[in-house]
Amino acid sequence: MKRKLTVGAVLSASAILASAIQVSAGIAQAAPIADAPVAGSQRAALIALADAQAPAAARALGLGAQEKLVAKDAVVDADGSRHLRYERTLGGLPVIGGDVVVHQDSKGAVVAANRAVDGSVAPTTTTPKLSAAQAAAKASDAVQATVGIAKDADEPALVSTGQVGEAKLVVWASSGAPRLAYQTVVEGTRADGTPSRQRLVTDAATGEVLSSHEEVQSATGSGKGVFVGSVPLTTTLSGSTYQLKDAGRGGMYTTNLANKTSGKGTLYTDADNAWGTGTVSNGQSAAVDAQFGAAATWDYYKNTFGRSGIRGDGVGAYSRVHYGRNYVNAFWDDGCFCMTYGDGSGNTHPLTELDVAGHEMTHGVTSNTAGLDYSGESGGLNEATSDIFGTMVEFSANLASDKPDYLIGELININGDGTPLRYMDKPSKDGGSADYWSSTVGSKDVHYSSGVANHFFYLLAEGSGAKTINGVSYNSPTYNGATVTGIGRDKAAKVWYRALTVYMTSTTNYKGARTATLSAATDLYGAGSAEYAAVAAAWAGVNVS
Repeated sequence: MKRKLTVGAVLSASAILASAIQVSAGIAQAAPIADAPVAGSQRAALIALADAQAPAAARALGLGAQEKLVAKDAVVDADGSRHLRYERTLGGLPVIGGDVVVHQDSKGAVVAANRAVDGSVAPTTTTPKLSAAQAAAKASDAVQATVGIAKDADEPALVSTGQVGEAKLVVWASSGAPRLAYQTVVEGTRADGTPSRQRLVTDAATGEVLSSHEEVQSATGSGKGVFVGSVPLTTTLSGSTYQLKDAGRGGMYTTNLANKTSGKGTLYTDADNAWGTGTVSNGQSAAVDAQFGAAATWDYYKNTFGRSGIRGDGVGAYSRVHYGRNYVNAFWDDGCFCMTYGDGSGNTHPLTELDVAGHEMTHGVTSNTAGLDYSGESGGLNEATSDIFGTMVEFSANLASDKPDYLIGELININGDGTPLRYMDKPSKDGGSADYWSSTVGSKDVHYSSGVANHFFYLLAEGSGAKTINGVSYNSPTYNGATVTGIGRDKAAKVWYRALTVYMTSTTNYKGARTATLSAATDLYGAGSAEYAAVAAAWAGVNVS
């Protein structure tokens, strides 16, 4: 939907922006530039300001008369600098790969920009050879052709396709020469019961599949019961009944799907405000895990980055537990803006571990910021971002029952032998992930190409060599044999978050991630800082230079 912006709205947005800058100006900064946390109520005003700045930004970037910028996100620094994230249209058609981040000084002058794709995004023609109906049919056929074929354990095969959405004309500019294309959403169900929503881009002349993105992100595993132990929960009293709903965190809540695979489920209620027993046989126990996981993820992003919720708009995502039967998976779905957990094998192993929750909900954060394409090297960066912040949520919560570590899914026993799903200190220990960048990394499954960024983050946070953290032994090598000294996980996470929200675009690859994180380190700590040098050294340690 196109948003109309009146002069009054522009003035209001500017006033709120000025207020945000004024409030933060009096805070002592330990770095050259630090992010100014923006309240959820101010985000809409910042987006409105970005919309108002769009025509001037388009002119500064030299865009053609038919090209328009549409605001997606906005970040303002404590010194008033603005970082405005836009999608692009051409003749009214969305341009996939046309996204750009425009960097302005405090007076609104454009000083730099990060483009997903350099050069023209204009296709040779804007007249399709295929009709929308033909394009939708070809997209459906392409999905049907993959039925029974699973890429890996994290993306089980489709066994049925359901609704095929309307094919809509777009411009494809993410790779190769720009082409006129159609974008179609095909929904279905995978062999393990996971819902599937594939967004396909097909050539408007031939029907060739240019891109296929699974919008329901999932992590496979099986667990051994309740993970969070005894934890506090914020609930809502309605009449004489308590609801598992947290008004203080955007109204987030948890529902019981009662083994169904659709719908919102039934909101959990209780008479005495004492939820679950810590046993799998009590259905509330999994709900406690889910509600706590959502709250811990909210708190981490809010307390660390000033981000109010997944979208940054103050709205809490909801969680659904007891999805399907014998469903050994958990997933985040942008469509319902919700997190969903299965009960595992025999309906006795709920997949409600804390770093699973943080990982999956971070897919929502990525979707609402850089929008990293879920394929190739950008797909690996997408998955690594979820591993990184899932790990940081775990460290932030610091539970005695789930001691924080750099192991992914270590409690769900996905391999049946007590080993974790992924290792950040030496990713190749899982048998498939890459420790270092090579020209073939982009052809790996995204859960394995993510190893390069996971390894980078571990090196940046903790450094190379052998060490023990919270009782877990690590020994992280480097590609060049050099010693890397870590800067601490909190600083490393701040560098990655700023890179994600300010500099990365949908097509960012590993080389681009290096540039983005160096820019972020410059902003936060200075170009001559030890932190900047550590970022460069950690990338060299994974063969990205």
